[in-house]
Amino acid sequence: MNQKSMLIEGLSDAVGFVGGALLGFWAGHLLGFDIFEAGYGNSAIAGIVLVGLGGGLGLQVARRWRNRQKSGGEN
Repeated sequence: MNQKSMLIEGLSDAVGFVGGALLGFWAGHLLGFDIFEAGYGNSAIAGIVLVGLGGGLGLQVARRWRNRQKSGGEN
């Protein structure tokens, strides 16, 4: 694996994770969950879970996109 492909892998993972986490945050915000409320109430925990799920899903989407780009370039 060369440095360029490692850079592309790292950047796409980061963009996917952060983008997904932001989508999870805003989805939670629209549903009334506040990750920044004082203490660890149900609303905060639900918001944190949505941010984590969004980040994980965004990362998986970025990896699938990258794998699709690799397989499309080889044919």
